[in-house]
Amino acid sequence: MAISYAEYMELFDKRVAAYIPPLESWSPVEKAIYGIPDPFHLPPEVAQRLQFEALSFTFRHHFQKNAYYHKLCLERGFTPEELKGPDDLERIPLLPDRFFKEYPAGRDFAMWLANVMTGDLPKIVIKEKNPSYDQVIEAFQQAGITVCFSSGTSGRHTFIPRDERTFNLSEYAITKGAVAIGYPGWSPEMKGYLMMPNPRKTHLFAGRVAMIYFDTISEVTVAIDREVSVDLLAKAMGADRSLAGRIVQYASRKTEKRMVEKIIAWLEYHQEKTQDVLTLVGAPYLLAGVLEQLEADGKRLQMGGRAGVATGGGWKIQEGRRIPSEQFRAWVEERLGIPPKDCIDVYGMVEGNGWMTHCPEGHYFHIPTCYFKPMVLDKEFKPLGFGQWGRFAFLDAAALSYPGFMVTGDLVKMLERCPVCDRTGPVLEPEVRRAVGEEMRGCGEEVRNLVSSDLGN
Repeated sequence: MAISYAEYMELFDKRVAAYIPPLESWSPVEKAIYGIPDPFHLPPEVAQRLQFEALSFTFRHHFQKNAYYHKLCLERGFTPEELKGPDDLERIPLLPDRFFKEYPAGRDFAMWLANVMTGDLPKIVIKEKNPSYDQVIEAFQQAGITVCFSSGTSGRHTFIPRDERTFNLSEYAITKGAVAIGYPGWSPEMKGYLMMPNPRKTHLFAGRVAMIYFDTISEVTVAIDREVSVDLLAKAMGADRSLAGRIVQYASRKTEKRMVEKIIAWLEYHQEKTQDVLTLVGAPYLLAGVLEQLEADGKRLQMGGRAGVATGGGWKIQEGRRIPSEQFRAWVEERLGIPPKDCIDVYGMVEGNGWMTHCPEGHYFHIPTCYFKPMVLDKEFKPLGFGQWGRFAFLDAAALSYPGFMVTGDLVKMLERCPVCDRTGPVLEPEVRRAVGEEMRGCGEEVRNLVSSDLGN
């Protein structure tokens, strides 16, 4: 007999119990994330109540404990006393996502991180006189603060500091969303291939946030099993103009070829020798390389019913061109035998913890509105109605260690509900674009640069 949804999620929570704090310590934020069995089937009035309570808590937290954000709110004329109902949430002051790209170097970088963070900072010990970004990040890590980074095509990194509470919320939320929307597809006996850097060897957010993947299933193989530092990614993204940087940027495909061969060998082994249920998780770029090689070799695998795909990054890039997600799923089915319903994408970013997940039925991005408020803004940064393209903005209640109220450089269209499935709440159209003048970004682009620059091994 098939496992019930309640039993399924209870099994999941037991598997990731280390990420869930004691019930008596829960704030409205924890209640909205850990206490909700299914974030995508909530009655609208319940989701709105949870969202308002969680965001009210987080907004008050930052107003009281973050000097920079406190000042910004006073300048904008909005304080916690003004937050009286759900309609007032759209008045919460927003930060541009470039705010987290405007930082100095050396010891001043450590001071910048301290000022960005909300609340009391633990003692940070930096031994070097002129520390690198990686050395500062390591010093914060030793004090229990995980500073993750990401980058756009310019190579200018985004740095976000997360304390243990915020990072656990983020990891739990991304995994719960995928497990919940994929019911009954997840099992702790699964084996997986992570097409990202090893989370234990990097602070690159695309890799680091996947740490929980190792706790969710029985066995994980990693595509990029080496240290990926700030300096290394800068070279891969083209930010380093030195001779060493130019050498690193040399477009060698040897590393990518080795990775692709290993992934194919792993798939073929499990197709022929085992009955294991598999998951392929990570950058669409690497999976595109696998599909391309299978096509070149005239091979088709039959993994349907035994494997699922979850990509992240959104930008399906192959040889400089964008592959629409529908075409990508068709390619996955043609070469791996995995049907489109088992091939989903997750949309999120280093600045946020609100993870939007494709539904298997229609591949619209479903939004966990119980703690995350999405908004679509016009050119004057005023809210638009449903069904219109505009700049994506959000209020993130899970961002407790930094103000997660911001405007992004992404263009989206939001619908009041999914036109295909019966899940409640608003959704985003499957394709997300970048606004004119905004650099390309996303973990898919980062992994593409890493492997094509011969940095993967």
